[in-house]
Amino acid sequence: MSQLSMFDYINGITIGSIAAEMATALEDDFKKPLTAMVVYALLSVAFSIATSKSIKLRRFLTGETLILYDDGKIFEKNLKKAKLDVSEFLSQCRTNGYFNIANIQTAILEPNGKISFLPLSSQRPVTPCDLNLSPAQEKAVVNVIIDGKILPDNLKFTGNNEQWLQKQLQAQEVSKVEDVFLATCDRDNNLSVYVKIKKKMTRDMFE
Repeated sequence: MSQLSMFDYINGITIGSIAAEMATALEDDFKKPLTAMVVYALLSVAFSIATSKSIKLRRFLTGETLILYDDGKIFEKNLKKAKLDVSEFLSQCRTNGYFNIANIQTAILEPNGKISFLPLSSQRPVTPCDLNLSPAQEKAVVNVIIDGKILPDNLKFTGNNEQWLQKQLQAQEVSKVEDVFLATCDRDNNLSVYVKIKKKMTRDMFE
């Protein structure tokens, strides 16, 4: 589920309130809240369609981005508009791993209430592109066994069959499929097996 905007949140509460009134209304009076709910729902859909086509209306209903920090400058007016003080802004920076705002190039408050950070080029992690490397593109692993049950369609998607799966399990000293909690297959056809552990793990090692 996506995060609700303030407009969607208000719509949900309003329609819920109307529905509650309809549920508790007498037999003769339920038509009024039902009509109100239908009309309000249609208006909500109309606003949703309108906001998808109009940038100005979208900014009015869902809000717009605010630049809080850029190129070593804190924008006080934007902080006040966002109802943030400097201490809370610094707290958000630390939460995102920036204990020194000098390592940040830009901080932007998004319409959903979260702050996006662009680090300085000298502070961001090194990427293979920086080192002129071209690693092979990784792909998501495919689940072939979940909770002791083989997933035939997923196994077929990897280009393998149950005979191959059984051989791979035996190679990893797993005799029964039922003992496997999860098994995944990657793009290189490597099988990772996680067996069920019935023994309860104690907390002593972490204390």
